Amino acid sequence: MARSDRGPQLGRRGFLTGGAALAGGVVGFGVADRTATSSSADRAVLTDSRAVGDATEPFYGDRQAGVTTAPQAHAVFLAFDLSKKAHRENLTGVLRTWTHDAARLARGRSGLADLQPELAEHPARLTVTIGFGPNLLGKVGLGGRSPQWLRPLPAFPQIDRLEDRWSGGDLLLQVCADDPLTVAHAARVLASGVRGVATQRWVQRGFRRAVGTDPSGRTQRNLFGQLDGTVNPAPAESDFEALLFSDGAEQQWMRGGTSLVLRRIRMTMNSWEEIDRNSRELSVGRKLDTGAPLTGTDEHDPADFTAMNEVGLPVIPAESHIARAHSRNRSETILRRPYNYDDTPQPGEISNSGLLFAAYQADPVRQYLPIQQRLAEQDMLNTWTVPIGSAVFAIPPGCQEGGYIGQGVVEG
Repeated sequence: MARSDRGPQLGRRGFLTGGAALAGGVVGFGVADRTATSSSADRAVLTDSRAVGDATEPFYGDRQAGVTTAPQAHAVFLAFDLSKKAHRENLTGVLRTWTHDAARLARGRSGLADLQPELAEHPARLTVTIGFGPNLLGKVGLGGRSPQWLRPLPAFPQIDRLEDRWSGGDLLLQVCADDPLTVAHAARVLASGVRGVATQRWVQRGFRRAVGTDPSGRTQRNLFGQLDGTVNPAPAESDFEALLFSDGAEQQWMRGGTSLVLRRIRMTMNSWEEIDRNSRELSVGRKLDTGAPLTGTDEHDPADFTAMNEVGLPVIPAESHIARAHSRNRSETILRRPYNYDDTPQPGEISNSGLLFAAYQADPVRQYLPIQQRLAEQDMLNTWTVPIGSAVFAIPPGCQEGGYIGQGVVEG
């Protein structure tokens, strides 16, 4: 990781572990002492169950919800593989059912075949986002309508240890809400709609801070303790729409749609906790407490990659995460919407933790891939992170009431 010529910038453990990190080659990842002094009235304002439970996000619209929606506290990503016997009419039926039930659930109403309707009463900002995998359209005779970029990411042998149980898939459901029971119920209702047409390939559950935990609304933290998702395009920027949504030039049915790259990244907590705080900050290029770049004061201060320290070395190491992830041009811009996971550990282990890194962009080949290639080549954080899952999905545009998600491609 960090080099021994950094002198006083590295503690003893950072010095001892530095050589191994550089030798192996090296993605987005302080603690303030707070005393709970809020009155019961203050807590009621922050976590009013009625306000949280009754909040809704619109389902119908030109674009699907769950992309630019303010991230909810809980998410589940479900992938399905289409049956070999399925045809276009089967896919149409699934998409119609998903659209109808998702729209009802988002309003706090039960799905048509819902046997637990009471669980749908509190939508808690529920969003359902539907995606198409690289092989889906080909399986129903529509392969010619697939965008050129809709294919699995290339292999990154330097870092990838991908497992089939977390990768690929023909159909995607992304279900997010501020209540885990709402997410679980909606996911089950929608998954039941593919019986006989598709089989479930994988399920990945993630979480962020609970509603009201951090009223400041600052960027979420991952399980390494780092603010994660700082550099995102803002809706007020003139090119926000073009960066995130397709113009339909390649495939007209994708106009207003986007793409999702989902990477499951295992975080080796034990080895991360063996290095000192200074080494951690050098590896990511940011301060742990504020998220500010090592050359700045506040989280969103621009990083100065040319700044040198007193011994003539870069303040932000060239192999740090933010230096490698930094966009070389505006086209390398993605919308990050990550979730943490903390699953049951293997026997003899004490943790099984990581990040569900969800990136949205109009064209993943042009926007996401250059960033990922640099990270795979040399990123200090590669010492403590292992990609074990990877999937790419086209996220069709939204629909109006009476229509359904994906109608433009299956009927076009």
